[in-house]
Amino acid sequence: MTELWNPSSAGVMRLPSGRLVRGRGLRRPLPADDPAPTFGVYLLGKPPPQVPWEKHWLQWPDFRLPADRAEARAVLTEVWWRSRTERVEVACHGGRGRTGTALACLAVFDGVPPGEAVGYVRAHYDRHAVETPWQRRYVRRFTRA
Repeated sequence: MTELWNPSSAGVMRLPSGRLVRGRGLRRPLPADDPAPTFGVYLLGKPPPQVPWEKHWLQWPDFRLPADRAEARAVLTEVWWRSRTERVEVACHGGRGRTGTALACLAVFDGVPPGEAVGYVRAHYDRHAVETPWQRRYVRRFTRA
C-alpha cells in the first residue's frame, strides 16, 4: 500500500471519512520534505507542466468553471476513490479558486452537505478557497449522485 499524505503537511485536507487530499498552487514549489503524489489532477486553462507521476488535465480556466462538467464529475469521482489508498493532489495555478472548488466537490462526495462544503474547505484547507460566486453556486448544486 502507498504511504498516504502526512495530515500536517501544507495543503493536505482531511475529508470527514479520513481520506487525505492535497490541494496546491502550482506557482509554489513542491514541499521539499513531502513525498510526490501518485496521481495529480491539474485544473488549468492550458496543459499542465510535465510531472513524473500519473496526471490528468481538467480544462478549467482561471476564475471560471470546468469546461466539461461531466468530465469534471468523472475526474473528481476518480480522485475521491483513489484518495483512499493513494497520494492524490489537486492543483491549479494559485491553489484557491479552482482547487478549492474541486476540494469542496470532494467534500460533497464524502458526505458534507453541498451548502456547507465551501465552509468546510475554508475551515480545513484555505480560508480564501472558492473565490467566485459562480464557483460557490457550482458547489451548492453539486450532488453525490
